[in-house]
Amino acid sequence: MAVKIRLARKGRKKLAFYHVVVADSRSPRDGRYIEKIGSYNPLTNPATIELDFDKALGWLQNGALPTDTCRAILSYKGVLIKKHLLEGVKKGAFDEAEATKRFEEWIKQNEAKIEAKKSNLEKSQDEESGKRLSGEKRVNEARVAKLAKRNADLAAKAAAGDKALVDAIAKEAAPEVLPEEEAIQAPAPEETASEPVPDDKPQE
Repeated sequence: MAVKIRLARKGRKKLAFYHVVVADSRSPRDGRYIEKIGSYNPLTNPATIELDFDKALGWLQNGALPTDTCRAILSYKGVLIKKHLLEGVKKGAFDEAEATKRFEEWIKQNEAKIEAKKSNLEKSQDEESGKRLSGEKRVNEARVAKLAKRNADLAAKAAAGDKALVDAIAKEAAPEVLPEEEAIQAPAPEETASEPVPDDKPQE
């Protein structure tokens, strides 16, 4: 029976996380497993990995074969380097104290890399938020300037409309003067002298 260290998918669609399990290679991916030794969440940056170091190391020493992703996880947590150092102790290349010293140095370097990555991520996020805020500030300033210009145009139009209204009222209040050629002449007064009335009576 081939034993593998692999991932079992959990979570829901587009929000998956994984359990690191030791299972028979013939079992389904999300099916039966022998033992759960950790979890892996790739949705965070950096990824969140929880691993039982001693159990993972024990299964590797007993011949369990990790998948590619699990091999990267084990390497990230230092399980593979620890296994390599212990094999060197067994072969007599160095003693256990030297193996422990080398492993602690590796842990310090790895932690420094992780902290540097976290600080770079925070710095990039701060820069991105600063750029976003400055962009929003420019947009707001442009909107304020546009609104001020619009209000000024409306005020100018209102002032021009008031002036035109005053001119129209003054024009209506002023008397209308007709041109000389269009002036209506007054009729001539009637003559008061009476003309002799003819006498229709025949004279005798």
